[in-house]
Amino acid sequence: MTAHEVKFGALLEPPAERPQDVVGLAELMEELGYDVVTLSDHPYWPERLDTIALLAAIVARTTRITVLPNLLNLPLRPPAVLARTAATLDILSGGRFELGLGTGAQQMWDGIVAEGGPRRTAGESIEALEEAVHVIRALWTSKADVEFAGKHYQLSGAKPGPAPRHEMSIWFGAYQPRLLRLTGAIGDGWIPSSPYFPPEALPAANKVIDEAALAAGRAPASIRRGYNIEGRFDAGPGFLQGTPSVWAEQLAEVALNHRIDTFFLYRADSADVLRRFAAEVVPAVRELVAQA
Repeated sequence: MTAHEVKFGALLEPPAERPQDVVGLAELMEELGYDVVTLSDHPYWPERLDTIALLAAIVARTTRITVLPNLLNLPLRPPAVLARTAATLDILSGGRFELGLGTGAQQMWDGIVAEGGPRRTAGESIEALEEAVHVIRALWTSKADVEFAGKHYQLSGAKPGPAPRHEMSIWFGAYQPRLLRLTGAIGDGWIPSSPYFPPEALPAANKVIDEAALAAGRAPASIRRGYNIEGRFDAGPGFLQGTPSVWAEQLAEVALNHRIDTFFLYRADSADVLRRFAAEVVPAVRELVAQA
C-alpha cells in the first residue's frame, strides 16, 4: 500500500492553435478539486506552446493546485537556468511548484539536435541527469558560490539562489534499470506512463527503486510514485477500458498493490473527461483505498 495519500491530476495537452485552452483546463481542474496539473515538454514540436511559459500562466491563474512539468526536456534546458526558473515559479505560486526532469526520449534526438541540443547515448543521458540534479540542488541550497566540474555540465563559481519557497521535489520518468536505480538513489518521485509501462511492469521497477534507495541510505517510502494513465470509459476489457467503477477498482488495486500515490490522466484535452473522472472515479478510488 502507498505510504502517501492518493492524489489525482492530469497531463494536459497544449495545442498552439488554442492558446487559452490549457490554462482554462487548469483552472477547471482546480475548481474540480484535482491535486496536480502537469504539462509535457517537447520544445522541438512547433505545434506545441512553450511548456515553461504555460506553467507560469497556470501558476498565475490558480491558487491551490500543485503545478508540475511532466517532464522537462533536460537536453534543451540548461540545469542552472532550470534551477532559477523552478525556484521563481515556486516563489510566485506560494510553494506549489515541483520539478519534473526527463533525459530526452531516444526517438526524439533528431529534433533535439536540430534545435542545438546535444546527441547523447542512453548512458550519457542518465549521467547528464545525475549531474543536472546536483547542479540544481546546489544552486537552491548552497551558501557559497557553486563549483562543479562534470562531464556534461560545468559551473565556475556560479552564484546560488534564489531558494525555492518550499523543499521542492524532483521527479524522473524512468523505465530501464539504470535510470530506475538513479531514481532510487537521488530522485524524489517517479512517473512512468501506462501506454508504455503497464501495471504488471510496476512491481519489478519498484523493486529496483527500493533496492537503490536502501543502498543510498534512503527510505524507499520517501520516494513518491506517480502514474500517467490512459484509458476509455466506453471500451473493454483491459486496463482502464470500461465504466468509471471499473476504473476505480483497477486504480485502487494499483495504489494498494504497487504503491502508486498519484494518478495523472494522460493527454487530457477534454473538460467533459476531467469532470467525469473527478466526479465518478476519484471519490470511488479514495473510498476503496480508505476501506483497505
